This record gives sequence, C-alpha cells and structure tokens, in this order.
Amino acid sequence: MAPHGETSSDHGVIEAEKIPIKTIVIIIAMQTEALPLVTKFQLSEDIDSVFPKGVPWVRYHGIYKDLNINIIWPGKDGVLGVDSVGTVSASLVTYASIQALQPDLIINAGTSGGFKAKGACIGDVFLVSGVAFHDRRIPIPVFDQYGICGKETLSTPNLLKEVNLKVGKLSTGDSLDMSPQDEAAIIANDATVKDMEGAAVAYVADLLSVPAIFIKAITDIVDGDKPTAEEFLQNLVAVTAALDQSVTEVVDFVSGKCISEL
Repeated sequence: MAPHGETSSDHGVIEAEKIPIKTIVIIIAMQTEALPLVTKFQLSEDIDSVFPKGVPWVRYHGIYKDLNINIIWPGKDGVLGVDSVGTVSASLVTYASIQALQPDLIINAGTSGGFKAKGACIGDVFLVSGVAFHDRRIPIPVFDQYGICGKETLSTPNLLKEVNLKVGKLSTGDSLDMSPQDEAAIIANDATVKDMEGAAVAYVADLLSVPAIFIKAITDIVDGDKPTAEEFLQNLVAVTAALDQSVTEVVDFVSGKCISEL
C-alpha cells in the first residue's frame, strides 16, 4: 500500500527510481543523427521488428556496457523517401517503443534551432529543462494551456555536474520555419531551443510514466540573419558529431545508476 497522500502508481514510480537503469530507448528523428551512434554503440538493426507490420520505423539494438540500448528512428516516408520528422511520427514511435520494450529511461536526441537572444550558438548542446508546444493554438480557457502542454523535464543535477551541457527550455512545433504567431508563443514559452519532436515525446513519456531526458544540438540560429533551411543543412553533419558525443557521455554516465542518482 502506498503511503498516505501517495497513490499506488506514484509509489511504483518512486520504487522504480531506485532500481538500476537497464533498458534505454533513444528516439532520434533523422538517420543522419542516428547512424553514428549505431556505430558507436555497435548496435544491430532489428530483423524481426517489434513494431507493427508495414510501418517504416527502425530499431537498432544491442548491449553497451551494462545497458540494453535501443535506438529508434521513425524511418523514411514510404512515398517521398524523406525522414519521418515531426510530432506525429515522434508520438507514435515513442508510444510503440514503450509498449514493446518497457524502457527504464527515454532519451530524445536531435538537432534543433537555437535563439542567440537566449545565448545559443551553433554547435551548442543543451540538456532540456522544460518542454512546450508553440503551434497548438486553442484560444479557449483551459484548452489554451492544454495546447501549450508545458512540462518540466526530469531533474538530473548529478548528470549536469559531470557532462558539459548547456541548459534551456525547448519549444516544439511541426514547422521548420517560424511564423510571427509561433515566435510570440516561443517567447512566451521562454524557450532557448526549437525543434519538431521533443514535446511530443515528453507528452507520451509522461502519459506512460517513463522518465525522459532531452539532448538537443544547435544547427541553426532561428533569430539570426541566415535562412533556417540553408543553415540547418550546412551545419547538420558537424553538429550531429557534437550531439552524438554528448549522447555517448550521457549514456556512459547513466550506466550502473538508477533514476534517482541522475
């Protein structure tokens, strides 16, 4: 029975935080971002997929140190052949991965835009302290807050002491560019980082009570003077290397620890 004021599910989460982390799911939207980590961790592509037949989602898996590592990439669109980026794919693969693999921890890693007004520079890697959506505009009382869906992320003070990462809030939307309405919402969200998946992953992880952390590397300066798409493509490969180095450091730190020790 859970202590007074605590539900049995809350008690279960607290107990789980004291158990060493064994299974990690890393959600990564783009193949370019995923493959260097697949090589680093010496993972193999899943031949007999744990996912429903017909979906393009790809799982790479293996043992690294004492961890069961799973990198989940949503795959390529079946018609257009591009990476399946955005909140819909991110939500689906996060839900399916939790159901199939029962991870102790989710890591959402990826490249993103950053705001120089908030101190972001190309190549910076951020550990996200909070997430929200900026393009789910529902101007009705209470629904407006549901649309924003602001959440604090898992507190990891010990990780921050050991790994050289900046800290900032993340705002998520389904467009690479930024409309004036999006800009106003991102400012209201107090975000330093802008991406297309993070808050969706956070929503599902929170729904199913799985701890999640978010590691985002800056490829483009959203409030800079260069076109976002051009700057993103120009910096993608180099910044992905920085992202993968940081993800490796985080995984190394997690090895042998429980959630409460992060």
